[in-house]
This record gives sequence, structure tokens and C-alpha cells, in this order.
Amino acid sequence: MHDSLPSLADQLQRLRDAQARDPLPDWAARARRLRALAALVRDHRGDIASAIHADFGCRPREETDLLEIFPSLSAIRHALARGRRWMKPRRRPADLLFLPGRIELRPQPLGVVGIIVPWNYPLYLAIGPLVDALVAGNRAMVKMSEFTPRFSTLFAELVGRYFAADELCVVNGDAAVAQAFSALPFDHLLFTGSTAVGHHVMRAASASLTPVTLELGGKSPAIVGPGARFEHAVERIVFGKLVNAGQTCIAPDYVLLPRAREAEFIEVARRTVARLYPQLAQGGQYASIVSDRQYQRLLALRDDAVASGARAHALGDATEDATLRRLPPQLLSGVSDDMDVMREEIFGPLLPLVPYDTLDQAIAYVAAHPHPLALYLFEQDGGLIEQVLTRTTAGGVSVNDTLYHITQHGLPFGGIGASGMGGYHGEAGFRTFSHLKPVFRQARLNGVGLFNPPYGARFKRMLELLLKHG
Repeated sequence: MHDSLPSLADQLQRLRDAQARDPLPDWAARARRLRALAALVRDHRGDIASAIHADFGCRPREETDLLEIFPSLSAIRHALARGRRWMKPRRRPADLLFLPGRIELRPQPLGVVGIIVPWNYPLYLAIGPLVDALVAGNRAMVKMSEFTPRFSTLFAELVGRYFAADELCVVNGDAAVAQAFSALPFDHLLFTGSTAVGHHVMRAASASLTPVTLELGGKSPAIVGPGARFEHAVERIVFGKLVNAGQTCIAPDYVLLPRAREAEFIEVARRTVARLYPQLAQGGQYASIVSDRQYQRLLALRDDAVASGARAHALGDATEDATLRRLPPQLLSGVSDDMDVMREEIFGPLLPLVPYDTLDQAIAYVAAHPHPLALYLFEQDGGLIEQVLTRTTAGGVSVNDTLYHITQHGLPFGGIGASGMGGYHGEAGFRTFSHLKPVFRQARLNGVGLFNPPYGARFKRMLELLLKHG
């Protein structure tokens, strides 16, 4: 394992040398790479789903298709349809005093991009950043997660078939490899993962002043407003929480709801789970927890909450199965901020309920905690919606739904504060992985010579005009 560490620098240098030979790839080269990425996904859709299923113990093929295959191919199609336009220089009006000079912004690839992929959506969280890096004309190195070893091995093999080694390469290995990878002097590094690991990644990247995009997580709230369509709100929150068994960075982490409707929420959630997962006990369409460590962590969060006075409400008749790492969904009532379940990102099918008496209290609660990666609001009153949007800060927001703001190509995806920095997706991703190089073109006939030394009376008159009208 550790014998492979020195080769990371060699792989980076190979990509750098290739980028230096073609520092501004034309659209034909970029489109070819994007189509190769699409072919990789389409041609091996079944193999991909099977590998991810094997890594998780159970990951429904339908969820992999919906949450990984579809958004990956959709992102590629979007980039192919618009990338040529994104590449074009952006003309800007020159300042009046410098006319007839011209200015423009010229998109330029950063060079070689590093991407660190988490285990929860190992295909999409590799493909999504790759699409943006490749359409911007970069080459890339990708570090896959050691917690999805079958898929990570498969992805490395497929990339080796569909791409030249000096275009894109995949790195596999343990935490030591990840640490060495994050310390490489990339032109940009994108990390998706936990806030705790994000600290280490940013610290390692700082040694070479590598700019970073950090997609972290945190505790994303779902607010059920006083005017919400209640059953719709419960259904969408349950859906957003239980796909991939809650192992989603933007899954609702807790629910703020009117105090008088807590018991109703529990009852409607039970009916919703029975409808969405009619064979929950068999588990075929309900994902397993990815590892024993994660499974035991979730049990510890729940048990600590219950021991501290919370109450767990099972949403169905399925039983826990440590062998299969199947953890049925549960709501938690009576929680308090000093419980671990309210301090840590849950990343699993446990959902605390936090009652409020007024919407102002709910808004204040969100504002008093670290900025979340996502915020979900269910409400019909436009004025109340505006209040929440104005008075809270989050990486992204979905109103009257969960998760789907991440699928909008016209919106950047990213966090703020403890939930991350920077963003990507669509044109925002193209800009993240590009340098918009400012260019000023001086006209042959211009008046800048009026400001040359020696600084006499004419200079002073011109300067006074500048100061007066500037």
C-alpha cells in the first residue's frame, strides 16, 4: 500500500506534462472526453449498480439508477449542450476614460484538478466534479473511497479503458493515500466528505496554496411551516431521509414542526413508510448501512438519545439486523441540544423532531446553529417563505420538497461556513475549474499618454477631472 505513495507525484507530473502540451483544449477534445465519460456510465450501468450493491450489502438498483446513473448522464448532456458557449471569451464594456480600448474575460483551464470522492454516492460524486473539470479543459486525478472497494476498483479499471493515462487517472488506497493525495500541489482540489476530514484536507492543501472546494455536510433542517400541506411535507421529508437509508449529505437531519402536530407527524410518517416501503422487513428496496462502523455509530447515537430522555418511534415492523446492517427508520422525540444526535450529522435513518411554538422560534433555532448544507421549507404562504429565506443561511434550499435542488443544472451546489466552501454543477462548475483571465486591449489611439510624467500643469488638470468624475 505505502509503496504506491511516491507514484502519486509521478502521476500528477504526467498529467501536468500533457496539459502543458495542450494547455487550452479545443471543444472537440473536451466533447470527446465527456462522451467517453457518458459511454463509461451507459455501457457499464449494470456492473456499476452491482458493485455498489455489493459494497453496501444492499443498495437498491433503482436508487443507484435514480440517484447516481441519471444525474451523472444528465450532467454530461448539459455540459455537451452548453460547454462550447461557456468557453467563449466574455466581452465587457471598458471604462469610459479608456475607450476605445476593449476588455474581455478569457476562460482558461486551471490545469490538473484533484477530486476526493466519498463512499455514499461513489459514482455521482466522482462523475459530477469530473464533468465540470473536463468541460473546463482540465485533466484530473480522482481518489476513490476505500469504503466502497468493489466499485472503486471497477471505476479505476473502466477509466483505464476509456481514457488515456495522461487525461484522467484514478487512485485507490487507504487513509494514508488520501492524506498524501490531498497534499499534492493540484491546481484545484475538490473534496466531498465530513467536516472533520475537511479540516485535514484544507490543512494539507494549504502547504502548496492549492485552492479548495469543500463539500461537507452538517445538520440540514426541514421546517414544516404553519401553512404547510402537512401530509405532502411528511412524505417528502421521509423520502429525502430514507433514500440510501439516510446516507446522503443533504438528507433532512432533523425536523422543526409546530408543537401541536408532533403526534400527527409520527402517525403520518408511519403510513408513509408503509406505502413507500411495503416490503421494509425484506429490505430489497431499502439500503443497508455501508459498514459495521457506521451501523454501530448510528445505534450509539440513538441509544445515547434514549438514555438521555428521548423516545424512539419505529416507522414500520422491520427489525434491526446487524449482520445485514439493516437499520429500520426511526423518529426521535424529546431530543435536546446536548444529545449527540443533535450535535453530530446523523447520516442514517434516524430523524429527530424538534417542536416549535412560533415560526420565529424555528428560524432563530436554525440561525443559532452552524450553517447547514441544505435547508428544506414546507409552507404555502409567500410572506412566511420569504421570511425564512431572508433570515436563514444555507448552502442550498428546496421549498416544498427535499434533495432536488441538487439536480438543477442552473444552480451551483455547495456549502457555506461549516458545511463547505465553493460550489460546482453546470456553468458554476465550469467557472470553478476555470480561470477567467482578464484581458485589456489598448487601442492604437488613446489618451493614456496625458498621464505620463513629468507631472506638470496639464497632468494636474487631467487628474482633477478624474477625481471629479471618477
